[in-house]
Amino acid sequence: MTDDHDHDTVVVKDSGSSTGMILGILAVIIVLAGLWYFAMGPGSSGGGTTTEENNPDVNIEVPVEPVEPNPS
Repeated sequence: MTDDHDHDTVVVKDSGSSTGMILGILAVIIVLAGLWYFAMGPGSSGGGTTTEENNPDVNIEVPVEPVEPNPS
């Protein structure tokens, strides 16, 4: 008896290029830098100490015209 089955041989060649890993590492570094910038860095919009006064003293003078009594 002979074996009449066709056999396909799949050859996977690793070219040694780690482009995917390098791109993955760069993506992680970019994401971490973005998180730092918006969470703790100069892009954060809150917390921290400020030198501004939160309750400024504003004086507004409204001119009042004298009210004349009605002659009755």
